[in-house]
Amino acid sequence: MGKIVKVLVSIDDRLLVRVDKAAREAGMSRSAFLARAAAREVVPKYGPGRDPRVRRAMAEIRKLAATHGASGDVTAMIREMRDSR
Repeated sequence: MGKIVKVLVSIDDRLLVRVDKAAREAGMSRSAFLARAAAREVVPKYGPGRDPRVRRAMAEIRKLAATHGASGDVTAMIREMRDSR
């Protein structure tokens, strides 16, 4: 992971309300939510997601998460499961 930097972004106020609601529902900060959304757009073009097999696997993971109600910071959930052992 690279260095975290602050940026100023202009966004429609109605969209921001929806972003904030989605971030709260996901248990994330606005910054984390927007960073995740941006990564989803960029990674498929330049990162591991450019491989169609990886994109299919990620789509399956998202489908499983939606089906089974997983939300929030999955990394934190994995750490919690690991640390509870």
